[in-house]
Amino acid sequence: MEHQKNNERKPADEFVEKLVKLNRTAKTVKGGRRMSFSALTVVGDKKGRIGYGFGKANDVTEAIRKSIDKAKSNLITLSSKNGTLPHEVIGKYKSSSVLLKPACPGTGVIAGGAVRAVMDAAGITDVISKSLGSSTSVNVVRATFNAVAGLMDARAVASNRGKSLNDLWG
Repeated sequence: MEHQKNNERKPADEFVEKLVKLNRTAKTVKGGRRMSFSALTVVGDKKGRIGYGFGKANDVTEAIRKSIDKAKSNLITLSSKNGTLPHEVIGKYKSSSVLLKPACPGTGVIAGGAVRAVMDAAGITDVISKSLGSSTSVNVVRATFNAVAGLMDARAVASNRGKSLNDLWG
């Protein structure tokens, strides 16, 4: 009876897990080379909640598990409008910059590997993006999250200005 309760999952906790980058590093020790792995993953519920995590371990599966756990612990909410972004935004992290533009329905996700993983996990179906500067996967993902954090929702902007949506869009 208890075993069945542990296997039950709420539909809200169902996350899409995407492995962005798996890196193998070698440390030379007395007996030869010691391998370790680092994993960068993105998780999302396809409804706007996304997170990323970076995990390191001596085993691939352990590194991936660690990164997924970290990703689930730091989730943010992305505001979307009809399957795309509400407005154009640029995100920066160190020397990586990511430009995200809203797109018409039917365009699809036009993005590179790291940005595509974030957009797919968030449930964004139409977006145009360009990665500028450094193409390091970790920095591109962080730049994308900085861009997403800078997105403004129309309702939030209207309430901050003390106006209604109709007044704002006139």
